[in-house]
Amino acid sequence: YSLADNMDLAKIDLDEASGDEIQESIRKIILDSMTNHIKYSHSNGTNYIRMTVIRSKRTFLYATIGSMVLAVLLGLLFSAVLPEGANNFLNDNFLDPVSTMFMNALKMIVGPVVFFSIVSCIVQFSDISSLGRIGGKIIGTYMITTAIAIAVGIGVFTLLRPGDASMAQTLADDASAISSQTVEVSIKDTIVGIIPSDIITPFLESNMLQLIFLAVICGIAASMLGKYSKLLTDLFTAFNDLFLKITAIIVKAMPIAIFCSILSMMLRLGIKTMFSVLGMFGTFLLGLAVMMCIYCLILILFGRLNPLPFIKKYAPSMLQVFSLSSSSASVPLNLEACEKKLGINKRISSLSIPLGATLNMHGTCIYLAIFALALAKIYGVEVTGSMMMSMVVSIFILSVGAPGIPGSGLICLSVLITQMHVPVEAIGLIMGIDALCGMFRTMSNCLGDVAVSLIVARSEKAIDLKTYKDLK
Repeated sequence: YSLADNMDLAKIDLDEASGDEIQESIRKIILDSMTNHIKYSHSNGTNYIRMTVIRSKRTFLYATIGSMVLAVLLGLLFSAVLPEGANNFLNDNFLDPVSTMFMNALKMIVGPVVFFSIVSCIVQFSDISSLGRIGGKIIGTYMITTAIAIAVGIGVFTLLRPGDASMAQTLADDASAISSQTVEVSIKDTIVGIIPSDIITPFLESNMLQLIFLAVICGIAASMLGKYSKLLTDLFTAFNDLFLKITAIIVKAMPIAIFCSILSMMLRLGIKTMFSVLGMFGTFLLGLAVMMCIYCLILILFGRLNPLPFIKKYAPSMLQVFSLSSSSASVPLNLEACEKKLGINKRISSLSIPLGATLNMHGTCIYLAIFALALAKIYGVEVTGSMMMSMVVSIFILSVGAPGIPGSGLICLSVLITQMHVPVEAIGLIMGIDALCGMFRTMSNCLGDVAVSLIVARSEKAIDLKTYKDLK
């Protein structure tokens, strides 16, 4: 037998002399467990029953959740029972290498997936003006929701005001490792950096802005080549399908990678460190929850869609991108969720999801606002009106210019608090939980990408409502 989708499990020959009663009994037994997957035929005096086994679509979800729960339980157990040296050995020689290999495989595929998905999307537009209209809607919506996310972060902090001056005594020893790193915050340099000096480097570095620029240029040029346009369209579409299939193969190993990644995080942080900044972390999670409610409200008001199918059908993908901790690496998963689960036309999702991986960092905006203000409070730095305005502008720029990779949020935060005259050593207070924060940031970022894709697709009548509403 085979568990592959839509593969025959068996063919059973029933002797004609068995009688109708036996045949009916067997039919009932089979139908009780495999309804809708039975076919009957009669040929040359022989009755045939064809049974087909369909793999449950929730199997991967169950494996993902199970690996996360098991990793957390073992992490708590090992932290309490095993000596620190044993945990470090396990992490350095087994867990971290597996996580690194999986992330490297995803990073390898991100560049081609983003490039070919955008190119294959653009070449389908016969009217360039419609491309500009859809692109303008996507970028404009991302900018508006980014401003909302910054406001949510500031508002939630003002409401709860986490941060205690006594926490400054618990600085990590390796905070200086962050102070030596920088991230570009200049609008001018960000715009200039969109155009690459060569074609290869954007793929090697997975530079999203440069890849998007190359893809848009190639897509527009390919659609203007006349008799070669059809050939190039088929070629780009084939490459897009190829790299998406490679991604699907890589993702099959995700439960193992999730287990290793979360267990490694648990062993690195330890129980005490995880609870030391619980107040700030809880405020951050509340901000993400508020933003999720705003997404649902936007879907109702502007998309005229019931948000329940969106939440229910995207939930399995949220767990997957949670463990990846990378908006860029989550692009293939979000593309699949948009097209197969939510019924969004490929023309929209192939453009909005890669753009969102670069422009839409809602979770990062909330993270930067809450932790920057909390660290300023801990160190007794008074945030004036002008400083607040400067912080908002800096967060907006950082959210657009920061790469969608694990660890970028911590570097952005170090730049932001330096501008606010908070000692960079303050990063040590949250360095231990940044990996966990990164997972939640990615989940919120990707949720926003898909929500905006739904809104734009709805406005362009490019969504299959039957697929969207189908909760089976």
